[in-house]
Amino acid sequence: MSKAMRIAIVRRALQASLSMDVYADGLVSGLKTVRPDWEILELAPIAAQKQKRSSLLNGLGKYYQRYWHYPQTVKKQEVDIFHVIDHSDGHLVYWLKNTGKPIIVTCHDLINFLQPENVSSQAIIPSVSMAAWKYAVRGIRQANRIITVSAHTAKDAVKLLDVKREDLIVVPNAVESIFYPLSETQIEVFRRQHHISPETICLLNVGSNQPRKNVFTILKALGILKEQKLPFHFWKAGADFTVEQKQFIQTHNLEDFVSYLGKPDKSILVQLYNAADVLIAPSVYEGFGMTILEAMACGTAVITSNVTSLPEVAGDAAILVNPTDVLAIAKAVRHLYEDSSYRQSLVEQGLARVKLFSWEQTAEKVAQVYEKVIGDT
Repeated sequence: MSKAMRIAIVRRALQASLSMDVYADGLVSGLKTVRPDWEILELAPIAAQKQKRSSLLNGLGKYYQRYWHYPQTVKKQEVDIFHVIDHSDGHLVYWLKNTGKPIIVTCHDLINFLQPENVSSQAIIPSVSMAAWKYAVRGIRQANRIITVSAHTAKDAVKLLDVKREDLIVVPNAVESIFYPLSETQIEVFRRQHHISPETICLLNVGSNQPRKNVFTILKALGILKEQKLPFHFWKAGADFTVEQKQFIQTHNLEDFVSYLGKPDKSILVQLYNAADVLIAPSVYEGFGMTILEAMACGTAVITSNVTSLPEVAGDAAILVNPTDVLAIAKAVRHLYEDSSYRQSLVEQGLARVKLFSWEQTAEKVAQVYEKVIGDT
């Protein structure tokens, strides 16, 4: 039996990052299952309040909370080990080193080194935000162990942060149990509500609209499918289309073929995955690719990229394409439309694939990391 321990799960501010909330919630739930005698202490900074003052002052307040007040709160906790669940909070390691307690950090991706516009597009003073992010992320090098969610992210950490490979361990993300196949009746009702006919192949993309998500390439592929007179409809959930993308949709007369469905809660998201025939996710970079597993768990076929971490996640249960090859993406959609038996085989392979990614399995591997690190210190 494992020794009872007190673990600090050091989170982001709640709702500051949906993907980090999913990771933290899943990990905590899994740890409570696989190590029920452990005490799990969840820490999170106070969420920034919307105040009627200048955006600059708001920004300064966030920096004070994140880089000064919160670290002091975290370091005072009496625990056996600290687990910082987001590499963007790596600055906490500088503070926690003084506690003498082991520190684990999860690194999800290092895309901002490769595409700094992901930071600058959302920042008041881009240069300051980027410098702060780099300072924080480089702090993970001082952790006792770094968990990466994919082998690709581990390679990036070695290359971009000069981390020793022996300090890294790959523990993949998992899929929440709320994602599962619905009945045919439920699916039919949802599709009718959204005016999707039975003969229409419904495509779905879920997530942000950062350049790496490659949404423009999807739209170009839709233009080809329209010219080929394929009966399709494309749903976008999460971030809205950009101004340039909306102009493309209008210019190419795609308005009747495309719908933006906002930011759905999880119950609606499950229905979207189920009602769609295909998840189309041709990202040019992903640290993991959670939407692939979510779609597979709902019995939805997947088209995704053959680069970065995505082949690791998809295995042989998806169509892998060059994310810059518009014709290949259009061809993949047409193949799934014309060959229903092939599409069903992908669905079955996907349902089998997701069984490899449960939060209990992830938590067990993470728990073993904790035990090893504590045993070594």
